[in-house]
Amino acid sequence: MLAKQPLARRIVIAFTLTTLVVSGAFALGIVGVVHFIEEQLVTEELSRDLDIVLNEDLPAGRSPQLDASTHFFASHLPEHPMPEVFAALAEGFTELVRDDEAYYVYVRDIGDNRYVLVQEQHEFEARENALFNVVLAGFLLSVVGAWLLGRLMANRVMAPVSRLANQVRHRDQLHPLAPPLALQYPDDEVGHLAAAFDSTLGQLRQTLERERLFTADVSHELRTPLMVVLGACELLEQAELPPRAQRQAARIHRAAEEMQDLVETFLMLARARPQQASFAGNTSLKSVAAEQSERWAPLLAEKGLAFELQVEEEDSAVYNHTLLGAVMSNLLRNALHYTDRGTVRLILGSGGFRVEDSGVGIPLAEQERMFQPFVRGAEERGEGLGLGLSLVKRICAHQGWDVGVTPRQPQGSCFEVRLQPGAA
Repeated sequence: MLAKQPLARRIVIAFTLTTLVVSGAFALGIVGVVHFIEEQLVTEELSRDLDIVLNEDLPAGRSPQLDASTHFFASHLPEHPMPEVFAALAEGFTELVRDDEAYYVYVRDIGDNRYVLVQEQHEFEARENALFNVVLAGFLLSVVGAWLLGRLMANRVMAPVSRLANQVRHRDQLHPLAPPLALQYPDDEVGHLAAAFDSTLGQLRQTLERERLFTADVSHELRTPLMVVLGACELLEQAELPPRAQRQAARIHRAAEEMQDLVETFLMLARARPQQASFAGNTSLKSVAAEQSERWAPLLAEKGLAFELQVEEEDSAVYNHTLLGAVMSNLLRNALHYTDRGTVRLILGSGGFRVEDSGVGIPLAEQERMFQPFVRGAEERGEGLGLGLSLVKRICAHQGWDVGVTPRQPQGSCFEVRLQPGAA
């Protein structure tokens, strides 16, 4: 669980736990040493006092010369009767606690006689408690201090890392003129990390720039030959040709128009910068749907499929004509390729549209994968390379639209495009 915590928090926890262990060990050591020294000193003191009583006071016939907090007992002396509580104690030093009172007891057996010295430990206990309170306070203060120091150190250590992360995350880092990151950091581990990011971002910038230039150049250069092809198709359509030649000319014309739309779409996406907002709208959903219906309805009819354009709700928003047309066209083409019989529907709603078909459908496990480049359905219908749905996904991502696919019963697919946030 600790490995899943943020690095700054782990630093604080490490500081605190280390201090907790070290301070705890020192505190326990101090307590142990105090108890050991206490036992040794009190044992020596009581042993010395008992020697004086046995060797000097009792032979001289006088009472033991002890301070007021020390008491003498003997098992065979009536004037110093032995309490029963001391009869079962082991010989030597014992610390005895009775009720709220604490005593030091020193027992010495000589023959069949037992001698006991009992010393009240009120003053020593008070000093001992004061010492223990100081040790406890020091322990707690050291833990709190370690926590504060850990936070301070974590902030200082993580500050350059967080700053570097924010710089790398910023979209301007992909700009060709973005300054190097490593120059802003010292020659340490963070500086080396910044240099590694510079190298990686530099390669990424070059790759993106090459891709952008290639797409833009190809799309731009294809415009002229496409215009020539379209002009030639118009001339062929005006000429008197056999029916078969007319059908071929119409097919060439449709393919050239599709290519022109794709070239325009690729050119717009190639010119778009990462920080650029979505392209402004200039047409309605209904007008784009009417154009695409006029374009794809004859092709669907040639394959024996029924086509329906349905308007469930009116949509008053405006969208980019080229990009919306490319999305709708690719979805209708996909429905044409993967539907052998039945109906294809283009359903318009408020803030989006759906393309429903009665085709082969897409397994649940393949639905997300179908939007990846060069991925085609199991049937692999048509002459495409598996880029249509990928292009749809890319356009929707750029424009802030959402696209998804769900199965239809008993068979078929439903591709839904939500052109506005929160649209059904």
